[in-house]
Amino acid sequence: MRGYCHRHSGERPCTCAMGNLYRFVEPVVLYILERNGPAYGYELSNTLQNHALTDSEIDRGALYRTLKRLETMGFVDSDWDTSRTGPARHIYSITESGRKHLREWAVVMEKLSNSMRSFVEEVKRLDSKQTDPNESPAVD
Repeated sequence: MRGYCHRHSGERPCTCAMGNLYRFVEPVVLYILERNGPAYGYELSNTLQNHALTDSEIDRGALYRTLKRLETMGFVDSDWDTSRTGPARHIYSITESGRKHLREWAVVMEKLSNSMRSFVEEVKRLDSKQTDPNESPAVD
């Protein structure tokens, strides 16, 4: 079934599906929250760009949608901070479940990294075959 994985026994939608590179916002948010501790969305947005796993700019809407999804799934908690002047702001923190989920992401990403490395090496071998004068062209 699409969107589910063996790690979650089909009980809920899989949050580690790698079909969309934009999903890489999720592990980075969890990483930042674990490493730096609780943070406001604005702080996360600024830090996120320094750890982005793709070249694309992460818009704030995607960050807040990710935070909401992580909160719904129990990986992140949020509270209202009213201690400062001005409007109340959400402050986000990682849960124990979120810490475990970050480790799941690390396993998935390590496998993906190995697959990507292998793929890149294979493409480079194609390039070297094309420039090798001793190599005869493939016949279909």
